Amino acid sequence: MRDTYKTIAAPAEGYYTQLKSKFYSFAIPVDTVEQVKEEVAKYKKKYFDARHVCYAYVIGADKAEFRANDDGEPSSTAGKPIHGQIVSRDLTNVLVIVVRYYGGVNLGTGGLIVAYRTAAQEALDAAEIVEKQVEETIVHHFQYTEMNAVMKIVKDSKCTVVSQDFNNDCIITLRIRLSEAEKLKEKLKSSKY
Repeated sequence: MRDTYKTIAAPAEGYYTQLKSKFYSFAIPVDTVEQVKEEVAKYKKKYFDARHVCYAYVIGADKAEFRANDDGEPSSTAGKPIHGQIVSRDLTNVLVIVVRYYGGVNLGTGGLIVAYRTAAQEALDAAEIVEKQVEETIVHHFQYTEMNAVMKIVKDSKCTVVSQDFNNDCIITLRIRLSEAEKLKEKLKSSKY
């Protein structure tokens, strides 16, 4: 089971020009499709005078959610090359937007593919790539009398305490690396008197 993935640490920018057309590229970390929609809308508004605002994204540790958008360019000449740059680096939770200002000269399908691919590459090359771990959230209910046993397990497991509520009935919410989650659940289950 793979419980790590590569993504970018922070937004990054790139620039490419070909036959007077200008391509501004932006690599943005995202976690949801809603974030993608917000970012694309923001860039379309900011660059309202651009001819095309093309993009591609990949979301999820399993990379199951993805999309490429040509925004009026000939089919598969913009979004697909952008998406290819994300995939070739094995990245996820990344949105790459390429804004094109038309320079008056048609580039042809081959020229467009090279331009969008290169612009996306420039932004991703400028980004810091980081490895993150896939985590699972565990909510554990226990009696106050079990507090010492539970807290020892929590301390030994190297998990993150997200929240805790210690009353007569105690609840603790933990986050742990996916590959360690089942082991932690079993230990917590065995802590009951």
